Amino acid sequence: MSKTEHKATAVAMREESHVSDSTAIIQVIERAASNPNVDIDKMERLLQMQERILDRNAKAAYTAALADMQPELPVIPERGKINIGSGKPQGYALWEDINEAIKPILQKHGFALSFRTGQQDGKIIVTGVLSHREGHSEETTMHLPLDTSGSKNAVQAVGSSTSYGKRYTAAALLNLTSRGEDDDGKTGGVKVITEDQLGELIAAMEDAGADKEKFCAYFKIPTLAELPASKLKQAHEAIATKRAKK
Repeated sequence: MSKTEHKATAVAMREESHVSDSTAIIQVIERAASNPNVDIDKMERLLQMQERILDRNAKAAYTAALADMQPELPVIPERGKINIGSGKPQGYALWEDINEAIKPILQKHGFALSFRTGQQDGKIIVTGVLSHREGHSEETTMHLPLDTSGSKNAVQAVGSSTSYGKRYTAAALLNLTSRGEDDDGKTGGVKVITEDQLGELIAAMEDAGADKEKFCAYFKIPTLAELPASKLKQAHEAIATKRAKK
């Protein structure tokens, strides 16, 4: 039997097991419902049991479909550019590119990606929700400062932060990676932080009110994007200390 046939057989066995469990409990509920003397508490417990089985089956289907989909998800090209300080512009994957690349693959495997957005305490809140057709969903949330860089007006600032939140919540839910046209994350032979780590660092600095120029001077780097990966933990500790003093 080939690897593909083994995989198909395993999926079929899982589905058959899930159907058997659901069918059995439904049959018990139907018999109980047809009995005029049935105990209401027992009926409620049976219904709760059915809900747990359906939830378990939905989560198992979600996990299996996500595992099958992962190898098909592409590496996203980094066509966006942002200047952080005076050094080389940092590349990032545009939300339009991410959305266009993943939509047909999500549809193929029964997934839908949606977002909830809002504002609280002067920050933009973006929640990404990855839902599967069997009913299970997972979500992750980011709290982002308004992106006022580049002389953006209020509407543009909201739009930029929202787009940023969509990129990073989608990347977190799907484990997406991106790649630019540079030296693949290395400068002068030193491995620098990734785009995801850069985003988290910027958000943490904004939250703590840290000064980017002083931060770069302290770590002796021209831009945040060129922070060595080996110093990322030290950087977050310094930011945490700054936040505690606010």
